[in-house]
Amino acid sequence: QVQLVESGGGLVQAGGSLRLSCAASGRTFSSYTMGWFRQAPGKEREFVAGISWRSGSTYYADSVKGRFTISRDNPKNTFYLQMNSLKPEDTAVYYCAADKTPIIATRPDYDYWGQGTQVTVSS
Repeated sequence: QVQLVESGGGLVQAGGSLRLSCAASGRTFSSYTMGWFRQAPGKEREFVAGISWRSGSTYYADSVKGRFTISRDNPKNTFYLQMNSLKPEDTAVYYCAADKTPIIATRPDYDYWGQGTQVTVSS
């Protein structure tokens, strides 16, 4: 089993920045994909960004390209989502997730999930 604990959410003004962290434990992750998803009230959970733990390859939703950066620190078993130029439409609960494949997928059916952290962007 893999346990994921995320942190770093909060309230920020439009145009501001926030960094989310996700600490993983329980297994090694060399063949995993790590990802970030978000879910706004009344909306489906949507893919934000993903990274291959092994290769570092990344993939982003069009809505966040150029603003968000996903990264990982392999020795710390931690990965991050740096969010810049935040917009009110970025407001959502953000979830980190892990999937047992190095291929980055965008469907919200990853194998393991964090508890979620609220990100609120005010106008």
